[in-house]
Amino acid sequence: MSVAANGAREQKSVPGVNADTFHKLSALATLALLIGVFAFGNAAFFSVNNGLTVLLQTSVIGLLGIGMTMVIITGGIDLSVGSVLALSGTVTGLLVKAGVPVPLGMAAGIAVGALCGLANGLIITKMRITPFVATLGMMLIARGTALQMTGAAPISQLGEAFGRLGNGALFRVVEMQPNGLNKVIFPGIPYPAILLVITAIGAAYLLRRRALGRHLYATGSNEEAARLSGVDVVRTKIAAYVMSGALAGLAGNVLMSRLVTAQPNEGVMYELDAIAAAVIGGASLMGGVGTISGTMIGAFIIGVLRNGLNMAGVSAFIQQIIIGIVVILAVFIDQMRNRR
Repeated sequence: MSVAANGAREQKSVPGVNADTFHKLSALATLALLIGVFAFGNAAFFSVNNGLTVLLQTSVIGLLGIGMTMVIITGGIDLSVGSVLALSGTVTGLLVKAGVPVPLGMAAGIAVGALCGLANGLIITKMRITPFVATLGMMLIARGTALQMTGAAPISQLGEAFGRLGNGALFRVVEMQPNGLNKVIFPGIPYPAILLVITAIGAAYLLRRRALGRHLYATGSNEEAARLSGVDVVRTKIAAYVMSGALAGLAGNVLMSRLVTAQPNEGVMYELDAIAAAVIGGASLMGGVGTISGTMIGAFIIGVLRNGLNMAGVSAFIQQIIIGIVVILAVFIDQMRNRR
């Protein structure tokens, strides 16, 4: 990458290093505070089963959040991830129902998500339509396609192998009881959590160590300066949306596997959680700023908040209000940081 492109990134990111670190520490403090409050109000919050529930819920949010972070760093937005999640999971379910091996079906679902992301990127870069409008259109197209393919009906009886990704765990220890029933001695590490960690490490490596990561930051910091420095801005933006779509497809496989049913109605408003996780973690909607570690913290804040509110008996409608307030506050803090 040329010196000018590095300079474009440095103008945006270097002066805010201390602010970014402070933002990340603040997010960690918020997460610790939420855990403390919910644990104080309900002793079952610290139970192993509830911890696994939080991990499973956060895995889907985290996968979507990683893809969203890539897009936000370029200065864009992807409102279609929830619908793409549903479409990808539905395609996987239909293929598995038709007799396709589960790994191939899931690979096809991820490919469908990547194709949706490719369409988003091409519409934004070639047709010059704003990301908000382009991905809003894809949100409607993907959701409508999923509902049309299934007649809005769930796809069930997909077999035990289909549910292994979402419900399996590494190092799980099960003991046979004298009455013939199984007793879980150690629940193990859920596969979705392992998948999230691997994906997060890979995405962080891409952003920090690979040329594409530097190009993403340069594009979001100053698109014109990046273009003059030799960065292929069009290809960079398309790559960001393809990764977002592919990760939405992966999240769709995880979610449908957990349910052991392909639900075309799943994923509604998941784009809000993904955006919230990225912004709470320090990503700037102005572009050029964002980290995977921050997004992971944001994802766990959303996951813990939803789980704690569920355990407290708060209705889903009130939860939407609270999450909406959190998003507004996170964006307000981001704006204050940009002004400074």
